[in-house]
Amino acid sequence: MFFKFLRLEIKSFFRGSSLGVNLAMKILRFIGILYFMTCLVLAAFGVFYLIEEKMQENPVKIVSRFLIAAWAVDLILKYIWQELPTQNIKPFLTLNIPKKTLVNYMLSKTFLSALSWLNSLFFFTFCGIALFNGYSISGILGWLIGVSLLFYLNNFINILFNNKEAVAIVVACIFAAVAGLTYYNIIPMLSYSERFFFSFFERPYFAVISIVSFIGLWKICFNHIRKVFYLDQGLETKKTVGKTENIAFLNKYGAIGTFINNDIKMLRRNKITKGILWGSLLFLFYGLLIFSSSIYKTPAMMMFMGLFVTGGFQFLFGQRVPAFDSSYYPLMMTLNVPYKEYLKAKWWLMNIVTGASMILAVCYVYFGWEMYLTFFAAGIYNIGVNSQFTLWSGAFNKTQIDLNSKEKRFGQKNSFNMKALLLLIPKMILPMVVFGLVQKYLGITAGVVSIAVIGLIGFLFKEKIFNIIVRHYKVEKYGTLEAFKNKD
Repeated sequence: MFFKFLRLEIKSFFRGSSLGVNLAMKILRFIGILYFMTCLVLAAFGVFYLIEEKMQENPVKIVSRFLIAAWAVDLILKYIWQELPTQNIKPFLTLNIPKKTLVNYMLSKTFLSALSWLNSLFFFTFCGIALFNGYSISGILGWLIGVSLLFYLNNFINILFNNKEAVAIVVACIFAAVAGLTYYNIIPMLSYSERFFFSFFERPYFAVISIVSFIGLWKICFNHIRKVFYLDQGLETKKTVGKTENIAFLNKYGAIGTFINNDIKMLRRNKITKGILWGSLLFLFYGLLIFSSSIYKTPAMMMFMGLFVTGGFQFLFGQRVPAFDSSYYPLMMTLNVPYKEYLKAKWWLMNIVTGASMILAVCYVYFGWEMYLTFFAAGIYNIGVNSQFTLWSGAFNKTQIDLNSKEKRFGQKNSFNMKALLLLIPKMILPMVVFGLVQKYLGITAGVVSIAVIGLIGFLFKEKIFNIIVRHYKVEKYGTLEAFKNKD
């Protein structure tokens, strides 16, 4: 039955009217997964031989030391991205198929997600290398089974606490507190992690703990889902009592203020748009990649990081501008809605958040004033240039976003469009090239000034650029309406 369900999903994929977009996104996703697979395999080789030859330590023991952090990160990523495939199950509920079969299929399918098995690729490769180098077969197998199943438990934890935002916040605070106490050596959490996970290697029979936990949580999740597995209960789109919210001071700014008010309400009320806010917060930490590789210390890559650190919200929100309004976009186009004010409201909202990100990025002064000034200049470029090009790329985005969907926060796909892709040249490549060249020949100060000047020029000419953007939105208007009306 499991394989019958998979065949039906494959058929639905190829019979959909948006096959081209879906196929392009699947190809890009497949390339991304291949990249991470390669990185994890190479990381397994690098970690093992670095620890054994350079540090003269037991690789299994050292890796076990950091598994608690990896487990926490894995849980966080699954909570953010991974969701039960409930939408595909709904049509089968009216057929003569045992409910337990459908529930088990849903639970099994979560393990097909790349988020579930990518970490196993590292563990299998690492254990294969250890066996090749003469490590105990029973010890390695016990460690592999014990550790892998504990990571798979995150699938069940994610299911049980999927829609419990309050619990997620409490757990996040606990993780942050434990991380802080560990960093300042108040709690030796890494030592506890080493002792616990390495016990699977020293005493392989301890893997029974993971096996029993896995079976137990599967049973708990099975009962949890089966109890609410009805169209009018667990699989129903959640409805809440409507509340009137209004940010009064925005009303004095006319149509622009009204549109900003509506967007703020949207960002606060929906899971998908809340994900934009969380994603923007995560982008603030993108600059910490400077620790991972020397390539990020080059001028061009510093500018690249600065664009993302200060423009995370802009990139996540701006290119989906009409898509977020897809449910009522056809109605909006029949009303007397000033297109320019509609887009300017998005522009102002993006730039307000970008300005806040520039202020919060002051923490990068820790790495030196040169880095922060680079990020500050990138923020000015985002406000003056990228905000407008990001809105422009939104004109070619014809992918619907269902704000009532039970998909995870970043689960909605983007449309693939060559025109939007070409707009990446002025958005990303131009500032990187200009900053890199000017910094090389005239110094860091000249590089920062050059990017800031381009941003200011873009800001001064925003009215002319907006006229071009509005013209393109009007050209794409009927194609966008047709795409938003097509539910397939």
